[in-house]
Amino acid sequence: MARPLGSLVLVVGPSGVGKDTLIDGASRALDNDKRFVFVRRVVTRPADIDLDEHDPLPPEDFARAEAAGRFCLTWDAHNLRYGLPISVETDIALGKTVVASVSRHVVAEAMAKYPACAVVMVTAEISLRAERLIARGRESRDQVTSRLARETAAVPSGVDPVIIDNSGSLAIGVTAFVMALRAIAAQE
Repeated sequence: MARPLGSLVLVVGPSGVGKDTLIDGASRALDNDKRFVFVRRVVTRPADIDLDEHDPLPPEDFARAEAAGRFCLTWDAHNLRYGLPISVETDIALGKTVVASVSRHVVAEAMAKYPACAVVMVTAEISLRAERLIARGRESRDQVTSRLARETAAVPSGVDPVIIDNSGSLAIGVTAFVMALRAIAAQE
């Protein structure tokens, strides 16, 4: 009897909604549940322990790794390159539920490549997003205002995402996210 394939959970949402915070909280809450794997993105930005979780890689090294097939998905956002390691495919083949923060621009490609794919869209009130972006300290207030004013890409038509409103307390957001992940894993 063949082992059932796992799934890929794509966590999407605009900057400042708290995707990485929810992923970190769920990773801690589900630490002993071996059905789940939380993937670190590879990004062409230096690591900052206080910001988002990623593995830094200089642009030239990223390009070499991409050419060598070391990523299962790659995309461009905010003048940076992002990628998910090829180990995602091994985890899916082993029946794991793989959780990754991605750009909404890569959802259609991911869903075509991985049929057992789910999308969790994280939202938050715009004033709260502004506070979070300013607190990160990566951009000036004008840049934050510009970012918030930009039209955000929707998920592709036909995709019915699970929506998590992360405007409340961290505990409520993490609990809702963990419940969504458990429901997705139960469908496998």
